[in-house]
Amino acid sequence: MPRSGLLGYIASHRPTRPLPGGVRLFDTTQCPCNTESSLAARVLFFIFFRTSQKFRKPTEKENVDHKIYMRDTIGNISKILRYLTWDSAQEQLEKLSIRWDSYTVNQVLKSHPPMEKAWLFFNWASRLKGFKHDQFTYTTMLDIFGEARRIESMNYVFQQMQEKGIKTDAVTYTSLMHWFSNDGDIERAVRVWKEMKAKGCCLTVVSYTAYMKILFDNKRVKEAADVYKEMLQSGCAPNCYTYTVLMEHLTGSGKYKAALEIFSRMQEAGVQPDKATCNILIEKFCKTGQTWAITQILLYMKDNFLVLRYPVYLEALQTLKVAGESDILLRQVNPHLNVGLSSKEEIVEFKETVADVHSTIDRGFVLLFLTKQNFYAIDCLLTGMIHKNTRLDSVIISQIIEVNCAHCRINGALLAFEYSVKMGINIERIAYLALMGVFIRANSFPKVADIVEKMVRAGISLGMYLGALLIYRLGCARRPGSAAKVFGLLPDDQKGTAAYTALISAYFSSGNVDKGLKIYKTMQRKRIHPALGTYNLLLAGLEKKGRAREAEIYRKEKKTLHTHGHSQDIVSMDEKICNLLFSGNLVS
Repeated sequence: MPRSGLLGYIASHRPTRPLPGGVRLFDTTQCPCNTESSLAARVLFFIFFRTSQKFRKPTEKENVDHKIYMRDTIGNISKILRYLTWDSAQEQLEKLSIRWDSYTVNQVLKSHPPMEKAWLFFNWASRLKGFKHDQFTYTTMLDIFGEARRIESMNYVFQQMQEKGIKTDAVTYTSLMHWFSNDGDIERAVRVWKEMKAKGCCLTVVSYTAYMKILFDNKRVKEAADVYKEMLQSGCAPNCYTYTVLMEHLTGSGKYKAALEIFSRMQEAGVQPDKATCNILIEKFCKTGQTWAITQILLYMKDNFLVLRYPVYLEALQTLKVAGESDILLRQVNPHLNVGLSSKEEIVEFKETVADVHSTIDRGFVLLFLTKQNFYAIDCLLTGMIHKNTRLDSVIISQIIEVNCAHCRINGALLAFEYSVKMGINIERIAYLALMGVFIRANSFPKVADIVEKMVRAGISLGMYLGALLIYRLGCARRPGSAAKVFGLLPDDQKGTAAYTALISAYFSSGNVDKGLKIYKTMQRKRIHPALGTYNLLLAGLEKKGRAREAEIYRKEKKTLHTHGHSQDIVSMDEKICNLLFSGNLVS
């Protein structure tokens, strides 16, 4: 039966022109365009064609091409942020003809650009027309600050999320909890966990496992066990990392059989131990010489084609040799690492050589990152070197501290300083002074006193002038405790007129005049002569407190000193420093 109407019209015209997606459009030259039916047919066909193109499922090749395009685009943006100044980077970003959505911005942040650039980029993106940060971009920015130990900045980002009504889910809270714990603030990490539960967040196996590790690492075993039970009761199945955290705790507590029992049970539950788990366990067993347990793990690794990291392999090799046991299984599991080392001396020598090579490579990277001012990369390197006990020389560490201080990166400078203390590296005097300067500007005065203490223990002297000036500065900040600590660290030959007067000033500034006068009596008892600056201070402090009678006594002493004292030409350097600091004083 011949077709009529619209169907007949479409059937009677042969498609002649190819279009994307395999669709062909009929030849309009043969179309009776003056008829209403032909016009309707064309309209309906175009509607169908456009709709089919809009909802057409992308082919596998198109998906792959899009992923490659996005990977290259994000890589290029990351390079722009790494290697250009922010002003230049901003110009380049504005020229890019891409659609700035949450996914793109988040992936750029996850590519680990320098922390300062990441924050500038984050704020720049927030001003883009049609763009709005979501929980994913906020959480990634929060992670960047947390990893750099910028806890205050991390808190600021979290507060911004809450103020702007951005969703905070278990991922955000778990990140906060981890970084608080990593910074040593365990109680705050616990509060975050409780807040996350109170807000009804859907807890995941990652959240439970992260909290368990925090508790285990801080010897809160019963609480960790309760969290594990709660996780099971909630229907949340443990993953490989959960089991690894449990076994790591058990091996650290000497419960090796229990750890291996969990190793077997997790396989029965359908969770296979991975390479990281096996490396962690063997490293733990090596430290206590549990060769029988090492053998159990190696048998599993052999059956599942897993290998050890090279440092763990060397440690296992030495442990087996010390115990007088065969290393055949170890070599079978790691044939690519079998370098033919046969004696303990060879192993030790090889490890030392590897350590020297690593130290040289790390030193080169640090110098490169210092040149490019990539401070975040330096922070990451130092963190890894602390865990690996890799040493840098005093000059490099001092330079890292100086540069961080010059850019007001307190956490970066502190990380380098803590590294030097842990590794027993004596940094240079200029680095200590830079640290003191940056902490004074940040009003972290107790930290200043701690740095002075380590400086003195390293055999580096503050000097008469700097010691008095530092005590004076701490006094101005109303920190008499820190000022007294610094005074106590000075050698006796530097506890002169200027240092004593500065300490008196510290107590006067804090309102403790009696303590200040007591210090003055001690000064006289030790036969340390007051200078004009000392009397200026005493008079100003006593008059401010309304103690005119006592002030009159010291005014007479000052007059006597002025009348019968030495001329300015023979005044000691100590007294000159005192007069310079307190020439017109004032007690604030």
